[in-house]
Amino acid sequence: MLKNPRAPLALGAVFFALLVSGCGGGVPEGDVVSVDGVTTSEATFDRWIKIAGNSAAQGGQGAVPIPPDYTKCIANLKASAPKPVKGQPKPTDKQYKAQCEAQYNQLKDQVMTFLIRAQWLESEADKLGIKISDADVQKSFDQARKQAFPKTADFEKFLKESGQTQADLLFRQRSQVLEQKITEKINEGSTKVSDDEIKEYYEKNKFKQFGQPEKRDVRVVLTRDKAQAEAAKKALESGQSWDKVVEKYSIDPTSRDAGGVLRDVQESNGEKAFTGPVFDAKTGELTGPVKTTDGYYIFEVDKVTKPSAQPLSPALKASIKQIIVSENQREALTKFGKEYQDRWKSKTECAKGFVVPDCNNAKDKPASTVPPGAVPQQQTQTQQQQTQTQPAG
Repeated sequence: MLKNPRAPLALGAVFFALLVSGCGGGVPEGDVVSVDGVTTSEATFDRWIKIAGNSAAQGGQGAVPIPPDYTKCIANLKASAPKPVKGQPKPTDKQYKAQCEAQYNQLKDQVMTFLIRAQWLESEADKLGIKISDADVQKSFDQARKQAFPKTADFEKFLKESGQTQADLLFRQRSQVLEQKITEKINEGSTKVSDDEIKEYYEKNKFKQFGQPEKRDVRVVLTRDKAQAEAAKKALESGQSWDKVVEKYSIDPTSRDAGGVLRDVQESNGEKAFTGPVFDAKTGELTGPVKTTDGYYIFEVDKVTKPSAQPLSPALKASIKQIIVSENQREALTKFGKEYQDRWKSKTECAKGFVVPDCNNAKDKPASTVPPGAVPQQQTQTQQQQTQTQPAG
């Protein structure tokens, strides 16, 4: 088997020893996963599970759960467990062990997802002809480190507490840069928007997005049943005032104290069963009963405020162009993301005991929703402020 040349030593290959399998299918002994023939060693997994465990411990989850005995984890759980309520039995070692095992399995899934997704990024970048150098990654990392750790001493402290090396962080930074470059590749051409597209978007959304839609002031009576609504309508038709009819029949708390008046009703706001007839009605026309989920309405439109929109100025055109670009990018990435995940999952096989949803040999498990490059750890509050030097997760 030959070492994979795409993961140079300076970027952490000593901890992410990818090997190209020279023999048939399956995962070679001593490896945890194979992605299209590129394998990740169990030693690599052990390295990252230790990092993930250290982070979990710093986050208040106790000692790192180390199988198969989980000795330190069990001892920590015992020491931190609250005193049992009188009459309740103390948890057994078996129960503590089960809790530690669950913690370990959670960390294991996070680490496996991280390692798999990192290789997916490498393989996809290779497929797309994307090349990044050690210098590119180092530059990106240095910028992130300066922002998160202005003082060198703070960075050194972080490395010591997290159990990571700069090579570990450089590897993570590489995944971030790859993801960024792949995203840029997918979005190529999305910034090309024609004047016709801008005008079409404006006409479709000019009142809703760039102005005010039509509004109507309406007098209403809301009743619990149709018979009451019919009685209220007859009373109005006989010449009784809206104030008296509303006071006698209406159960609507919003309009009852205002003589039945609802101001600035918009067609897009409210139940369609009500707003639809309101915007179909003529001014001064007594309409109903109209059945809704609240009851039965009779109503009369008092006033119509016509829609207005700001003109399609150069500034608004620029704003609309950016909206269209963002929508195009979102659609392109959504389409690509599904195809990307399905394609690489079909080429991913995991060793027994290391199977996660991203593995093609996972049984009855949906594909992971964790984004590519996700971090295999739970961060402390301080670390959350330092995400520029760590993948999100």
